[in-house]
Amino acid sequence: MRSFLKIFFASFLATLVFAGICLVILLVFVTGLTSRPATVVSSKSVLVIDLSQNFSDRKTENPIVRISGDKDAEIPSLYELIRLVRKAATDSSIRGIYLKCNSNANGFASSEELRNVLLEFKKSRKFILAYGDYISQKAYYVANAADKIYCNPKGSLDWRGFTSQLFFIKQTLQKLEIQPQIFYDGKYKSATEPLREVKMSDANRYQTEIWLGELYQQLLVNTAEARGIDTTTLHRYANEYRVQTAADALRYGLVDGLKYDDEVKDELALKLGLQKNSRISFILPGSYADAVSIRKFGTMDRVAVIYAEGDIVYGRGEFGQIGSDEYRNLIRKARTDRSIKAIVLRVNSPGGSSLASEIIWRELSLAAKDGKPVVVSMGDLAASGGYYISCGADSIFAQPNTITGSIGVFGIIPNMQGFFNKKLGVTFDQVKTGPYADMGSVTRPLTDVEKKFIQNEIDTIYRDFKSRVADGREKDISYIDSIAQGRVWTGKGALKMGLVDRLGSLDDAIACAARMAKISDYGLREYPEPRSLWDILMSGYQKTVRTEAIQEELGEQGFRIYQHIKRVKAMSGTAQARLPFDIMIDEK
Repeated sequence: MRSFLKIFFASFLATLVFAGICLVILLVFVTGLTSRPATVVSSKSVLVIDLSQNFSDRKTENPIVRISGDKDAEIPSLYELIRLVRKAATDSSIRGIYLKCNSNANGFASSEELRNVLLEFKKSRKFILAYGDYISQKAYYVANAADKIYCNPKGSLDWRGFTSQLFFIKQTLQKLEIQPQIFYDGKYKSATEPLREVKMSDANRYQTEIWLGELYQQLLVNTAEARGIDTTTLHRYANEYRVQTAADALRYGLVDGLKYDDEVKDELALKLGLQKNSRISFILPGSYADAVSIRKFGTMDRVAVIYAEGDIVYGRGEFGQIGSDEYRNLIRKARTDRSIKAIVLRVNSPGGSSLASEIIWRELSLAAKDGKPVVVSMGDLAASGGYYISCGADSIFAQPNTITGSIGVFGIIPNMQGFFNKKLGVTFDQVKTGPYADMGSVTRPLTDVEKKFIQNEIDTIYRDFKSRVADGREKDISYIDSIAQGRVWTGKGALKMGLVDRLGSLDDAIACAARMAKISDYGLREYPEPRSLWDILMSGYQKTVRTEAIQEELGEQGFRIYQHIKRVKAMSGTAQARLPFDIMIDEK
């Protein structure tokens, strides 16, 4: 007994000491954070935008940055960055923008919004200078809004066109003796094709050729306007692989010069009226956000902007997901708040759980019934479940290169009996109180009767989905069926089909919501609200670190395949309203 007490009190004391040390460290960090002076923008400053950073709709939460107070490491959300660029246009301390354009981690619709705000910035007569060692096509799409584009003399600019590649694991599953047992509605609903085919179906190939071609056409048209080269010539450059080196890019008018980093900095110094080799006052978006205010105060009326980004999942969900419980509560909070006169739902989602999508749709429909305008702004993706939660809005905005539609449903119940029995030597036995008590078990195949039950459920959900769209878009259900079938559309195509109302940005959607609410003087209230440092630390930072480690180990494409396999596992056994595939576009 004495030995037990000694061990117990020793362990208890050690725990107290460890907790005390952690508390002291935390207090030191917090003290450093709170005592850190606000950023001051020097005169003749240059705002730096690095396109290799992902400016997501919902601001990334990094507890290390929060604790350290390193504002330079803060990455703003997309809409925050857009507002900062607008602020810089009227800020006398900001003389121009330096755009780093090696790669672009942002989607096509996000890139469109960035490009448009840069074009808007140019009206202030301040300069935009873009530079990259190796410039990808998606980075170039944004960079060609600049006054000058420079490339490293020994670098290159990629100009080969786009390709979308899918991978198929049907033969892998056959070797493992796993039967996926797939149920779906919609001839274009090809989310399950990697499990049941060895190549793209004709329907999937057809739709992919159309939406990929429209994305590519957008690149050609905007480049033609920016560089004064017709689209036919630009297309020929890609088809003939004319642009192989940086010198080729200059020869064919895609860049304005070939310079090394130091030469670009010298030109920037000249633009700022400084001596050669002078120190340039660069300021990153995170520090600039700390120095200026982009929020509007002094008015009681608000427009709520709710960022719905990630997979749609049932329940609360995690950061980076659209959990039905969390978003139902957020929408309810906005619709019952008297100061909020309209709701804008910013959707950037490939879809997910059909039930979770229905729950979110229901809460938005209640907001509309309460007389509050509901407007949707589509980001890079608003497909399947992402479209489900959007279709009841009073007005829907999308960018020309938004990926949307994919109105269809599928379900997967794998039969792993052969894998367990023949590959692992594992067998199962059971007792059940009814013939269907174990329906959906992965340890045996479904019977023909059970398959009919599940297909009927999929058919019912698909019918409900089409009905929601038909009611929301005020169109006949037979017409919706003709443009549904799981087919993917770009925003431009969706506008023609009546699935969206206008092409425009989040700002356009907010302005529309305010007009519908008949308010002119208003502020924004953005949801989900930033979490406390404690909540961030307690809600899975270790998981974030683990995910980043896996991503670093597997590489970008390997990590996408890993995510796809995890997603298939999570989808098993539940009806899904989800984009038919991950958008993998090789554009370097």
